[in-house]
Amino acid sequence: MSAPQLDEIDRIIINGLQGGFPICERPYAAAAERLGIEESELLRRLERMLEKRQLSRFGPMYHAERLGGGLSLCAMRVPEADFDQVAEQVNAFPEVAHNYARDHEFSMWFVLGTETPERIEEVCREIERLTGYRVYNMPKKQEFFVGLRFEV
Repeated sequence: MSAPQLDEIDRIIINGLQGGFPICERPYAAAAERLGIEESELLRRLERMLEKRQLSRFGPMYHAERLGGGLSLCAMRVPEADFDQVAEQVNAFPEVAHNYARDHEFSMWFVLGTETPERIEEVCREIERLTGYRVYNMPKKQEFFVGLRFEV
């Protein structure tokens, strides 16, 4: 898989929006102004990058637990031959925030974000029933803020 082809403006958008997004009446207009482009161009480029899968998502990151919900990291041992099918099944759950393949015994890792803490275990069991593979639920014990950024 080759790296996505981004031009300089795409890079400015990605790097510039990782640190936060304006909270105001016209947030896209404010963000575009801060980036030095027109609002319509920002919207068009975000849409295009999402369509081309240069961005996997664009949206807010909610702290599910502070909102009364649940959040957990999960892993599964999925054989390579079944991986694509299982990934499709897992990703069909609206509670799956993102899903990653890893070159490891535990080959599939995903994050669950649920409306209630109890729903985490329910979704894990539903995924197990659907896929036939055990879900290893690894809730966090302590939270650390790392301030992760991916400069492109």
